[in-house]
Amino acid sequence: MNNFKFQNKTSIRFGKDRLEAELHNAIAQFGNNVLLVFGSGSIKKSGLYDRVMSLLSDMNVVELSEVSPNPKISSVRKGQTLVKNNDIDVILAVGGGSVIDAAKVIASSKFYDADPWELVVDSAKRQTIEQLPLVDILTLSATGTEMNTGSVISNPDTHQKLGTYGPKTPAVSFLDPQLTYSVSKWQTAAGSIDIFSHLTEQYFDNGANDVTSGIMEGLYRAVIKNAPIALAEPDNYDARATLMWAATMSLNGLTSVGNQNGWTVHPIEHELSAYYDITHGVGLGIMTPRWMKHALSDETLPRFAQFGRQVWGLTGTDKEVAQLAIQETFNWIKSLEVPTTLPEVGIIDDTYFQNMAESAVMVGHVNHEAYVTLQAADVVHLFEEAMTDHDFSK
Repeated sequence: MNNFKFQNKTSIRFGKDRLEAELHNAIAQFGNNVLLVFGSGSIKKSGLYDRVMSLLSDMNVVELSEVSPNPKISSVRKGQTLVKNNDIDVILAVGGGSVIDAAKVIASSKFYDADPWELVVDSAKRQTIEQLPLVDILTLSATGTEMNTGSVISNPDTHQKLGTYGPKTPAVSFLDPQLTYSVSKWQTAAGSIDIFSHLTEQYFDNGANDVTSGIMEGLYRAVIKNAPIALAEPDNYDARATLMWAATMSLNGLTSVGNQNGWTVHPIEHELSAYYDITHGVGLGIMTPRWMKHALSDETLPRFAQFGRQVWGLTGTDKEVAQLAIQETFNWIKSLEVPTTLPEVGIIDDTYFQNMAESAVMVGHVNHEAYVTLQAADVVHLFEEAMTDHDFSK
């Protein structure tokens, strides 16, 4: 097992109806001036906004709304102005991954006087400055941002969608599975695929070890089992709770302990989202089976066979199990009733394939430090493969 260092200071408050008893004090420990960050207004329709505001009635609350999926740098810039002009002490992010991601970069931007896009492009610079404490109330199980340092921010003007890492994880994260009951089938499916993809990026790694592999295999099985249940029974607490905790556990740093390779499918999908603004989890669902098929070789066969046996419960020779595991992955994604080809999400030609492939190779770990390295031509091939459905069992 490789050398590693692991630390995570986020205080998780998991379970039903904890806001009334704990939210005020969780925020008040940091100060009285609060920036409330949220999305399109669904928290107002659900009544969550009113609950939060009543609990913070004695505080100075400034609002930043309309944070969009694939959060844009424009929201971060607005947030930077608000945190500086209102001397914000603490940020409260209420929403899914996009809202929390934006809030993290806003938290850094208070201590930065130039364009916050520079903090996205250069995480090393961001590591050297302070970051406001962040409390979040999670409403979507997907990204795991509620217990890690990462954010992904888009810049439509430059067709870039980049990951950035701050010096701190959220201080406190409230995880109430009941708050995900109203999440649409589309977002539930996309979020479940995102969790699956986070595991895949870490499971297929040359530094993989028995401890974290076992953890990930259990998380895989939990997501595979419970995503269809949550789709069929939106208010099934156990299914929603399992997905919520699986999302957090899949990307809080624990499952990557000892790993040595960079991620591949995420940088590729980020290009699709940057150019076409598609739903991130859906894009991952389209690209993951194609990457698996490309990555399968004599060298990687044992790992894919382990994946097939331990995650999907398959039997047979290594080659049979590995190929069937890729097909099972595709079948599961398709069963969630999301698109499985690029034309189904509006990408009908190869206009930007070369540009996207070159960018993925340049900004990601795709052509170095990856489990299986890819050049731009390989990424273009994956996009081409994603234009139609395939039989992945051969």
